[in-house]
Amino acid sequence: MRVLIAEDDPLIALGLAERLRSLGHEPIGPACDGEQAIELAKADPPDLYLFDIEMPNVDGLEAARQLARDGLRRPVVVVTGVDDPSLIERSIASGVSAYLTKPVDSRELAAAIELAAARHAEFQALEAEVDRAQQALEDRKLVERAKGLLMSALNLSEQDAFHRLQLTARERNLRLADVAGSSRVCSSRSAHDHSLVSAPRAAHARSATVDVRRSRRRRERPWPPRDRMQRSL
Repeated sequence: MRVLIAEDDPLIALGLAERLRSLGHEPIGPACDGEQAIELAKADPPDLYLFDIEMPNVDGLEAARQLARDGLRRPVVVVTGVDDPSLIERSIASGVSAYLTKPVDSRELAAAIELAAARHAEFQALEAEVDRAQQALEDRKLVERAKGLLMSALNLSEQDAFHRLQLTARERNLRLADVAGSSRVCSSRSAHDHSLVSAPRAAHARSATVDVRRSRRRRERPWPPRDRMQRSL
């Protein structure tokens, strides 16, 4: 795992890098403050952040928060030499996954990295689940809206409108939500040339044309002579 180190004390930074190597990780940096850590992370995004909290310019918690805001959220392990309960609260608010106090030994660091990576993976899975749920809700809204438009435009039942959407989706090899969300379907109240709307209208028009032609042929058919009609009577 590639780990970005941010620590303003050069000796402590060197010790953290050596411990990371002994654990099989690749240290990056170290950055001397949070501002430099942000620059290094943007230039070459790592797999995990190992940040000291108390640093000049930008501290480790603010650096982690800015990176997450910029789309570079990673597992975060913070280290500090200050025993302050308020820092724990700030760490949680900044998205920190593991918290260590100095001095840090290799066993504690290994456990913190493993814990941070696991919590980050759980958070990503939760985010993905929420995104899927939101997308499913948006898809359902689109389908319901399209059904309502078809029911109103064609005087269809809800079941028939939904069946029409399903047929169109299968014929075009599209998702139901993609068909429902297309601009032509959503404007089907006025877009009479759309296939979902025009098909039944075209069929009705063909039927009406046939009826007109039959009526014309009946009118144009010659009547039998009057004397023939009288003889038949």
